[in-house]
Amino acid sequence: MRQPFAAQTFAAPLLLQMLACSFLWASAFILMKLAAFSLSPMALTALRGLMGAVLIGLWLVIIGHSIRPRGRELRDWIILGLLQGLIPNSLTAYALLQISAGLTSMVQASAPLIVAVIAPMLFTSERLTAKRGLGLLIGFGGMLLLVGPPALGPILAGESRPDTLGILAMLAVACSYALGNVYVRSIPAPQPIRLAFGQQLFAGLPSLAYVLIATGPAAFAPAQQAMLELLLLGVFGTALPIVLYMYILRKAGPTLGSMNGYFLPPWTIILGFLLLGEPVSMREILATMIVLLGVAIVSRQVGARR
Repeated sequence: MRQPFAAQTFAAPLLLQMLACSFLWASAFILMKLAAFSLSPMALTALRGLMGAVLIGLWLVIIGHSIRPRGRELRDWIILGLLQGLIPNSLTAYALLQISAGLTSMVQASAPLIVAVIAPMLFTSERLTAKRGLGLLIGFGGMLLLVGPPALGPILAGESRPDTLGILAMLAVACSYALGNVYVRSIPAPQPIRLAFGQQLFAGLPSLAYVLIATGPAAFAPAQQAMLELLLLGVFGTALPIVLYMYILRKAGPTLGSMNGYFLPPWTIILGFLLLGEPVSMREILATMIVLLGVAIVSRQVGARR
């Protein structure tokens, strides 16, 4: 009788953290879609990364932490800045110009399946048990139902349509996030808030350098037209969720932690419907329930094991 209770006490706070983190990240899809019409994907990536780094860096200074890298941190910051910052943020900004915010988040939700394949090869604690595999398959099945035949058809047919390119860009985003999640698990004694700061810093600086070299400062002029969206994106769509996500990865490990991505489509669909007028169907509602069932199975199984 104790195991189910232990699982419940573990899963409830963790699921609440995952819900909060995914809601904030879902809002980032909406804000990025609004801002992407004014800024190029790389310019938006630069501003998002630098705003997140400044906000987290200020908090580190306030609580008495140095913002200089220590030990192996510089390497970790650069790698995470690439895998969980520069690549996914720029490709997501591009994809949002081609497809809806809801579909963007749906495709990104395939990241946990990629993690589930990679993590057991590297960490014995992440072994793929029968129940864990069942939860992952259910969650991924729900994600496929969310994407649906209208989105998968062009890819299977090999058509090079704008929406197909957007979906392929988001598949690359999912792979990048999966590799980043596994890398975080390999860091000894990680400090989540410092990893979040370094990740945002090394997502913003390289993209800023690229934009300045390629197009010059004029590329950031349109930011004045989306100032409110950018400010909200920096605080609620970047700084807060990335810090929270690092804590989730540290507590739950890469496989369960990455399932935070399964919550993105439901939130994004709701926000897209309310704020952008994007349609929502019964298929998406049913798929959302399947996704949540898969997350619940894996979180309870991991909780019982730990």
